[in-house]
Amino acid sequence: MKKTTTTTLFIATMLLVATPVFGHQPRLVDSEAIEVVDPEISKAYYGELTGAPHVYSINTSEPLELYVGILMPYADDSAKDVQAEIRQGEDMLQMIGGQNADWQEMFEFFGQSTYWDGGEYKASVDGGAYTIIVSSANNDSKYSLAIGEIEAFDGNETINALNLIPKLKSNFFNESAISFIKSPFGWMYILIMYALAFAFGFLYRFILKKIAKGSVRGVHKNIGKYDRVLRFAIGSGLLLWAITTSWSPWLLFFSGFALFEAIFSWCGFYAAIGKNSCPI
Repeated sequence: MKKTTTTTLFIATMLLVATPVFGHQPRLVDSEAIEVVDPEISKAYYGELTGAPHVYSINTSEPLELYVGILMPYADDSAKDVQAEIRQGEDMLQMIGGQNADWQEMFEFFGQSTYWDGGEYKASVDGGAYTIIVSSANNDSKYSLAIGEIEAFDGNETINALNLIPKLKSNFFNESAISFIKSPFGWMYILIMYALAFAFGFLYRFILKKIAKGSVRGVHKNIGKYDRVLRFAIGSGLLLWAITTSWSPWLLFFSGFALFEAIFSWCGFYAAIGKNSCPI
């Protein structure tokens, strides 16, 4: 149980370390009208225009620090024409981005992604109704709209970000899903899921040893060399499948559990059915 407690503490530490470095809470845009909740909390909206502008609405009764930034995925032949019009009611406050903007190349380390940065808007504003209208010349461009500057991450947002980043690599940046492995988040994701798998393995084995003491279900080791090699191959195969496709947390978890079985010469399924292939 001491090992299980240590592993649990490790997971908690990893999540706490992961929390502050994400910065923006990532969001996938799936409609042309988006209501922004808590506009001072930092969020990054990833969208693609499909023939019409995207309209972001902010309604607040209190003054706020309004921050808006516009980005596009990096490409040498990018039109760099996405613009964001920031309005209070019918009044234009500012336009950022667009064909006349001084777009700057920007590399984001933790996601290992490169953007075109079209500028930002920041101001203290009164309560009221605000809209941010994102458009481009043909309304067919990809963009990322940042709103808010206050970084606020909990465990759910961290997990959400880990789930979304591989999708963004494929769908937004047109990169292979395996490129996520270059990011510290990629390794962190694998380590977190492996830590969960090992914690589950230790706990499951401890429980069986307690309730089935003296029987084959409660032995400390129950698989031999061949079965260990097989589980190592299964764990490696599941890991490769995960990082080249969707980075599914289940694939990563079962990959970690298979490697746990290989390392500790113990199979959870064998223990459950009372089978033992260990020669000792």
